[in-house]
Amino acid sequence: MLRQASRLLAGGPILATRARSFSTDTTFTEAWTKVIPNIDPPKTPLSFIHPRPPTPSSIPSKLTVNFVLPYASELATKEVDMVIVPATTGQMGVLPGHVATIAELKPGVLSVHEGNEVTKYFVSSGFVFIHANSFADIIAVEAVPLDQLDANHVQKGLADFTSKLSSATTDLEKAEAQIGIDVHSALNSALTG
Repeated sequence: MLRQASRLLAGGPILATRARSFSTDTTFTEAWTKVIPNIDPPKTPLSFIHPRPPTPSSIPSKLTVNFVLPYASELATKEVDMVIVPATTGQMGVLPGHVATIAELKPGVLSVHEGNEVTKYFVSSGFVFIHANSFADIIAVEAVPLDQLDANHVQKGLADFTSKLSSATTDLEKAEAQIGIDVHSALNSALTG
């Protein structure tokens, strides 16, 4: 059997007779209608895949950003100079022509740079999808403009969660308190600079 493994893996006669490949949606649809003509064929993965946007031959001067929350769109196709996101691997600056990347966001400050103007948001978590065509999609669970945060509420929340952690008895209570401390510590760091 071991001697036949290379022939089997290389697509020898045994696999060639069993394997049936559908290279396109039309091939699959034609085969489906021959077997089950009364039922519409199901969607195949190819019907959900859209062609990748073309990568420009030269680097654009602006980065196009979409920044969305579950309940609102903060930025929609906004052209900016740079975005700095709080990725779990560290602060990540995104400029036009950035390599395609997916990164998880951690609680921290997201900065949008447009000329001399910088808009800062505190994000709780989420993801950033950077595309090769100088588009960036930022999806956050929660975000607040930094100028709308109250330092007194942040300090009070940090103190509350610290006391909850010290009095927690179950693992769930400890985990919830630790998450609260992490978020309020990040909020405090964002406000103090």
